[in-house]
Amino acid sequence: MFEGCAWLNPPPAWSATADGLRLTTAPGSDFWRETHYGFTRDSGHFLGRAVEGDFTATLRVQGRYAALYDQAGLMLRRGPAQWIKAGIELSDGEALLGSVLTLGRSDWATGPWRGDPGDLWLRATLADGVLRLQASADGIRWPLLRLCSFPGSGPCLVGPMACSPEGQGLQVGFSGFSVTPPLGRDLHDLG
Repeated sequence: MFEGCAWLNPPPAWSATADGLRLTTAPGSDFWRETHYGFTRDSGHFLGRAVEGDFTATLRVQGRYAALYDQAGLMLRRGPAQWIKAGIELSDGEALLGSVLTLGRSDWATGPWRGDPGDLWLRATLADGVLRLQASADGIRWPLLRLCSFPGSGPCLVGPMACSPEGQGLQVGFSGFSVTPPLGRDLHDLG
């Protein structure tokens, strides 16, 4: 399922099988650019597939979040200054569902996740320069996580990402990764 993918910052330990990808993050790994903290980090682990044109990507994420800012999810990337990551991130003592959009500088949006943070499905649909992020507890019902502009031309890299900015290594598994033509569904279609 990860054929045609290539690493940006391979993790210190990882394995890929027909069932999915398992990895342990490096301490101090992160994706962030300038906002609030003033630093830029591009050391997180990302396994990306180049996709031309519009698409929908789906990914299942199963993690054991233990340290502040431990995070894992789905990333779309057009370079070090244009990317978005979405998934679970440990903050304020709980696992939150969130996203970081970087168009020159990073933003950060989080909220509570009512499902099991250790088992999450993510879906990203990029069509006509607009990105629709959805999260699911079961891979069936897909509420909206974020709708935003994601401009650019040429290929977009998409795939799993994980980081542990403060921790000593996050263990995470990824499965169910697929990239298909974009789903042409209404914004409030939960399917």
